[in-house]
Amino acid sequence: MRTITTSAHLEPDTTARVSVFAPTPEDEGFVSLRVGGEFVDLALIARQGTADALRALARAAEEAASALDRITETTSDGAV
Repeated sequence: MRTITTSAHLEPDTTARVSVFAPTPEDEGFVSLRVGGEFVDLALIARQGTADALRALARAAEEAASALDRITETTSDGAV
């Protein structure tokens, strides 16, 4: 990944969509993964050979979601 650092808060209405751009004679094709909301739209461009990076991102997102679930369970039980 090339270097950029930014932050944005995910909201319940945050959307995600995948667009596939087929290969052409001039380009090998790519996939765009867009995550967005009202003010921020993040587009990750993935070319051939980057599928494992996308899978790692998906695993990290699942881990983060599980951590949020545990936090919610803990705080709803009255413990902090």
